[in-house]
This record gives sequence, C-alpha cells and structure tokens, in this order.
Amino acid sequence: MRFIPTRVHGVIDYLTGLLLIAAPFVLGFADGGAAQWVPMIVGAGILIMSLMTDYELSLAHLIPLPVHLGVDAIGGLLLLVSPWLFGFADFVFWPHVIIGLMEIGVALTTHTTPDTAEVGARRHYG
Repeated sequence: MRFIPTRVHGVIDYLTGLLLIAAPFVLGFADGGAAQWVPMIVGAGILIMSLMTDYELSLAHLIPLPVHLGVDAIGGLLLLVSPWLFGFADFVFWPHVIIGLMEIGVALTTHTTPDTAEVGARRHYG
C-alpha cells in the first residue's frame, strides 16, 4: 500500500540525507571508519539522487521515480546490514538499523509517480 505523496518523500529524502551526513558527528561515532563513512556516503547519495529525480522537489528530473525508490530500498538495506557487513556492530549499530529500516519502509510506501502534473510539464517543456 503506497500512501506517501512524492512531495513528502522529497522532504524526507533531503532531511534523511542531511541526517545521515551529520549523525556520526552528532551521535559520536565519527571515528574515520566504516561506521562513519557508510551513512555519510549513503546520505550524500540520497541528496544527489534527490536533486535529479523526476519529482516535485528536484532540479533535473532525470531519474524515474521507481528507480529512485529502488535505490532508496537498496541504500536502506545497506545501512541496515552495514554494522555486521563491515564489522562495527560492537561499536555502534542502532542509527544504521533505524534509518535503514525507515529508508526501506518509505521506499515501499511512496507513490510511484509524481503527484502533480507540473513535474511532467517541466520535464517536457523546460
């Protein structure tokens, strides 16, 4: 069941990207290792992808929304398993697990087409 409007998803994207970049510093796990870099890289990827996705809060409208949602789900899965995959679960894991699950949930419950006709019109006419 998809109930999150694409405009809301856009806001969530930008906030999540910024949160992932800041979390290692705010939550005290900025040690230069994978615990720090995995969320920062995923966060930067979210911000860059959001700027290029075909939805209301984008600048370029290049990435189809279903592709964006698939990448969000994959990024969420990476965050979710990263503490064990990269061996830092004894140091920190809850931020990665919580945000990873949120990313997957939001990807699975967001509308798959932009909610306004203005996005398609901008993409085709300028």
